[in-house]
Formats: sequence, structure tokens, C-alpha cells
Amino acid sequence: MTPPKSRKIAPSILSADFAHLADEIARVTEAGADMIHVDVMDGHFVPNFTIGPPIVKAIRKVTRLPLDVHLMMTNPDDFISDFIKAGSNYITVHVETCPHLHRMIQSIKEEGVKAGVTLNPATPLSSVEEILGEVDLLLIMSVNPGFGGQSFIPSILEKLRRARKMIDERGAKVELEIDGGIKVENVAAIAQAGADIFVSGSAIFQSKDYKDTIQKMRTAIG
Repeated sequence: MTPPKSRKIAPSILSADFAHLADEIARVTEAGADMIHVDVMDGHFVPNFTIGPPIVKAIRKVTRLPLDVHLMMTNPDDFISDFIKAGSNYITVHVETCPHLHRMIQSIKEEGVKAGVTLNPATPLSSVEEILGEVDLLLIMSVNPGFGGQSFIPSILEKLRRARKMIDERGAKVELEIDGGIKVENVAAIAQAGADIFVSGSAIFQSKDYKDTIQKMRTAIG
């Protein structure tokens, strides 16, 4: 396994206090976050409904950190332009919802935004083999998407190792991201499996000390 050049911690605002969202983002920024992960859920592809482009636009005004926008939507192509205009730095779509994935990835990149593709826990890695050379980010879900606070699915570690191997063997310039159930107690094993970006929601936002939690994660991932 080729060690990642840099590892990043991306707090997921799904678990933040939305009544004080700007303050929450300021706190995790001060605590050492590398990027802000934004979960967009449409109530169709996943059983929850969260935020849209206006919230992303508002977040963009209060942070200089990269915005990592994860679209859990049945029709992401209808909203890509709006999320780009709102200030997204990364836009990640699900392979399960994109029959014309290559075209969508290219349309995102043409706007100067990094493009990613996401796999649900049961979706095989083979579904992204043909697109891997085109994307900037591969996101492996380690829970079934839709809700925060779920437990990490242990079998995803092996999937993550295989994803790392696939990226390295192709020499692809792809960041490998993991999302779901990431906490201080398991982040070291996840790092050893090859992840570059660690999305963590409740483990950070439900902790008493954001800085202490992020620092412990950073120490664990090396």
C-alpha cells in the first residue's frame, strides 16, 4: 500500500447544532479541521431530508475551508450547477444514482470543482473501475447513508484495503475518503487500511472538546 501524501479530517455538519451552525463551523476550524463535509439528503435516495444549495452558500460565507459536498440524491444532475454556484469545492455523487456517470463527472470538473463518486456499503468496487481515472475522490460509505450516529460496518475495512490497492495499481490521483462511524477508537485501523480523508460527525460534534477529539484522531492516523 502506498502511504497517502496527506490525511485530512472532515467534520460532518450533519451532527452539528444547526441553530448555531456558523459557530459550530468556527469551532471545528479552530480545532484543526481540514475541510467541512456537507451531507445533502433528498428523502428519496436516503430516508432523511437535510439541506440544499442556500445552506451551502451560507456556509461558504463563514469558512475558508474546502466544502466537501456529498449528494445523496436520486437526481443529482438537476442540482449540480446550483451546488457549484453555492461554493462547493468537492461534489461527490453516488454511483447508484448516476447512469451517465462519466458525463456527470466531466461536467463537475469542467466547472473547476473536484469530482467524486460514492459507493454504498453493499455496492461493489467493480462499479467504479471504468471511472476511477477520471475522478478526484472515491468515497466509501462505512454505514448505510441516511442518518448520523451509526456504527462502522467492520467488513468495510477489507473493502477499503481493496480500494486503496485499486487506486495504487492504476497510479490514479484519487483521494480515498471514508464516511460513517469514524471515531477516535477506530480511526487508526481505518488509516492503516488506506484512507486519506476521514469524515466524522457525531464523534466530533457530540464531544465536549472538539480540538481534543480532532487532535486524538490526527495522532492516531499519523
